[in-house]
Amino acid sequence: MYQHALPNSEHFRFTNGHNNVPNKNTINGSTYTNGHVGTADGPETTEADTSGSGRMRKSLEGRGSTQNDSIHLKRRVGLFSGVALIVGTMIGSGIFVSPSGLLVRTGSVGVSFLIWLACGLLSLLGALSYAELGTMNTSSGAEWAYFMDAFGPAPAFLFSWVSTLVLKPSQMAIICLSFAQYAVEAFVSECDPPISVIKMVALLAVIMILFVNCYSVDLGMAVQNIFTAAKLVAVLIVICGGAYKLAQGNVQHLTNAFNNPAPSVGAVATAFYTGLWAYDGWNNLNYVTEEIQNPSKNLPRSIIIGIPLVTLCYALINISYLAAMSPIEMIESEAVAVTFGNRILGALAWLMPLSVTVSTFGSANGTLFAAGRLCFAASREGHLLDILSYVHVRRLTPAPGLIFHSLIAAAMVLYGTIDSLIDFFSFTAWIFYGGSMVALLVMRYTKPNYPRPYKVPLIIPILVLVISGYLVAAPIVEKPQIEYLYAVLFILAGLIFYVPFVKMGLTPRFMDKVTLFFQLLLEVVPTSSMAMFE
Repeated sequence: MYQHALPNSEHFRFTNGHNNVPNKNTINGSTYTNGHVGTADGPETTEADTSGSGRMRKSLEGRGSTQNDSIHLKRRVGLFSGVALIVGTMIGSGIFVSPSGLLVRTGSVGVSFLIWLACGLLSLLGALSYAELGTMNTSSGAEWAYFMDAFGPAPAFLFSWVSTLVLKPSQMAIICLSFAQYAVEAFVSECDPPISVIKMVALLAVIMILFVNCYSVDLGMAVQNIFTAAKLVAVLIVICGGAYKLAQGNVQHLTNAFNNPAPSVGAVATAFYTGLWAYDGWNNLNYVTEEIQNPSKNLPRSIIIGIPLVTLCYALINISYLAAMSPIEMIESEAVAVTFGNRILGALAWLMPLSVTVSTFGSANGTLFAAGRLCFAASREGHLLDILSYVHVRRLTPAPGLIFHSLIAAAMVLYGTIDSLIDFFSFTAWIFYGGSMVALLVMRYTKPNYPRPYKVPLIIPILVLVISGYLVAAPIVEKPQIEYLYAVLFILAGLIFYVPFVKMGLTPRFMDKVTLFFQLLLEVVPTSSMAMFE
């Protein structure tokens, strides 16, 4: 069926790259060894390690997939697509779900508005720090690649363990549940839609997004670009509606914004969780740096354009909401954007639930696009199942990683709720965001001579690190919950798998057959870029 891409299975066996005796085969001129493909011309070049260890190592960036490889990921993400990925992923369900949550947790219109702005600033500062990391090492995988550079394989494995099994799938599950809720409410006016119907629609969204991203990278980015443009039009409609109400003199909910008592320190931290969920996605472009055209320039440019644009949109949307509704009405509304549309748009009120579904679908598409690349990068190093690093022989998409993430997200859709998923996601994510700031600071000291096309002022990662520590610690001090302990234990539980299967290299014998079965089923093969940091 596809002999041009795969050798005869009798002579072609896949392993996880930890066996002592290599098995070599050839795929279109490339040599395959122990489950990895490398060019037949010879091994990768090495350079002296400037960290001071005195040994030779592969270059920090890693060779990645190159145009000369028979199977590789192509650089198809330009500046516009990079901005669309950031904006399209960040503007999802958060601005339509979170405004009321911020008001509940702060009890103040003014404080909630300041937190919206502060969340945007924090996201920008964090993204600028990631820009230095991403231009210093343009391998895909974001935090995973940076932890490998700064701390070694164990912390990197723990990140891939938590992010692959919890963070990225829960993020997609939340967005798809929000998509389903707004999509179903458009057809149900007399009563609340059944939970079972909402979950079935969310599952359908997961399947559609999976198909788009497995079919073609170009199709995935085209969907992202189109849906990002559509959601910006929807944002503009909300802002214009709010401006119309303000022109009529509806400013009563904005004039006494700071009258209520100031919230506690812990309440501010949990309010930040809610706001930062709406901004999450600011680091997604770092997951696909191997596919960015001219990443040294387009990565920081996309960040500098995209995140301030999102912050401006969020600030104006919140003002528009308050021009049409009171804070109490916002809190009581289960769908703030829909209530706003009913008040402002009249017969065109149906545009708001449609806009929200478009927005959330585009955000979920960008989330899966980035998540599949994390699987791809971590598996390439042997931190996850090898099959997750394979690429479709014709479509050149990391289909196994995309399918794996989608299956976990579908399970979370069936068994989770939005509120519980958001709290767990935010607490765990900021542990690793803080870890990335530590990685940047560590490499400024241990690898001072590595090229840094973009270099962020040192105060920025330090500030983000301090805020990350506050966001992790404050909710525990203010209101201890057993879920926080579960999150930490789950992170550490990854060591149970790391020691035998990664550190010691143990591999169950049946994994060869499992890998070969899925390779034949999915028509996928490994790329040449394996074991980047050996």
